[in-house]
Amino acid sequence: MGGQACVLYGAAEFSRDTDLAILASSANLARLNKALAELEAEVIAVPPFEEKYLHKGHAIHFRCHHPDAAALRVDVMTKMRGVDPFPQLWRRRTTISLRDGAVCDLMSLPDLTRAKKTQRDKHWPMLRRLVEVNYFANRANPTTSQIRFWLRELRTPELLIELVRGHGRLVKELSSERPLLLRASLGNEQDLAEALIKEERMVREADREYWKPLRAELERLRHARLGER
Repeated sequence: MGGQACVLYGAAEFSRDTDLAILASSANLARLNKALAELEAEVIAVPPFEEKYLHKGHAIHFRCHHPDAAALRVDVMTKMRGVDPFPQLWRRRTTISLRDGAVCDLMSLPDLTRAKKTQRDKHWPMLRRLVEVNYFANRANPTTSQIRFWLRELRTPELLIELVRGHGRLVKELSSERPLLLRASLGNEQDLAEALIKEERMVREADREYWKPLRAELERLRHARLGER
């Protein structure tokens, strides 16, 4: 669900870790524990590897020590802001086969896009590239679901202006969800660029608010761990 997924979708990103969206059930976590043991992975930082923290929305961070994955970091999550529960993500997943025959399940592109709408600076250029790559690959013969996705997520002013032409019904339908689509219909790139910046700021602020109680809990866990030493 992270940088590795972006690479596989064709939007290149250098990633030092592997981010996984997982089902947080006792049986599934037991399987994950077995895999992590084979990687000689240890938990780093807080919180500890417990199901309750995954359900709250925390990420659990691991560092691998097996020679074949030395220093690789693995982060796992099960709940993300603005993203549907895992069973729905799994039903919508994209499955690809790698050159070595390995099968890889990726979060669907719309779900991955939503998951990357955070306060982190590096995610926003990647969001733009992810949607652009999909747009350029499919705009000659798009499906309605692809057009809906682009209207919801394109962050390139000239492409969004190009897209809204000829899709007035969908623009009207989705404008309550994304008001700047009406600005795109006016064709002013500068005005639309400013609206996109404002939209990004609002999403970043929503993510900061979402993480406030989670960060506070992490601080309490850090202090408790220091007190045990």
